Amino acid sequence: MVSLGIDAGSTTIKIIGIDKNKKIVFEKIENTEPDIDKQVKRLLKNIKISEIKIVVTGYGSNLIKFATKKVTEITCHATGAFYYFKKGGTLIDIGGQDSKVVIISDNGKVLDFTMNDKCAAGTGRFLENIAWRLKIPVERMGDIALNSEKEVNISSTCAVFAESEVISMLARGEELEAVIKGLHRALVKRIGAMANSLNIFPPLILSGGVSKNKAIQRMLKEELGFNILIPENPQIIGAYGAAILGIDRI
Repeated sequence: MVSLGIDAGSTTIKIIGIDKNKKIVFEKIENTEPDIDKQVKRLLKNIKISEIKIVVTGYGSNLIKFATKKVTEITCHATGAFYYFKKGGTLIDIGGQDSKVVIISDNGKVLDFTMNDKCAAGTGRFLENIAWRLKIPVERMGDIALNSEKEVNISSTCAVFAESEVISMLARGEELEAVIKGLHRALVKRIGAMANSLNIFPPLILSGGVSKNKAIQRMLKEELGFNILIPENPQIIGAYGAAILGIDRI
């Protein structure tokens, strides 16, 4: 292992180690704890971190004191996606606290991007909060949405107001499945508006934990009209890019 990439997200910590050929040889994912520096040291306790490059990115990157360098999330995600798929395109990363749309050139450079880190309505937190309120595992939300032929329109563009709107709809007798499908559509519409503010082009590459949601996958394809590519583990793309930037600069 020659380089470690650490993506300290608001929801999960992702750590990727690569060899000189950029092959992943070490991988750790864990829910984020309050003391991020201590948590990362624990996850790396069997690794001689003084002998390798350590690049950090993400929400908690400033809290990891022993890092070699810090790189922006945009650059890390673009680099990870480019090296993973060996091509450019439009990257959509939906994380727990923010979402990003990044245009990646055919040589891996960031051409343009937009980011939502001010409102939960365009992030994974939007679905998480509703799932918690409805006492449904967030991992089941996508399947529930896809099992409904009916779809209820969620008009609120604010996560807090949308939660109240959902509770009111269910109290009026709307079907739970139709409401959940409408929630997914509302999230996708927000992401779609971000994407359409840029000159996007295919393929559409998805990363972040929310991209595992099959309803989100299908609706984004419908919304933007592009075929999609999804890494085997979409959560690690930022950390993978960070690790690559420990030995490369594109």
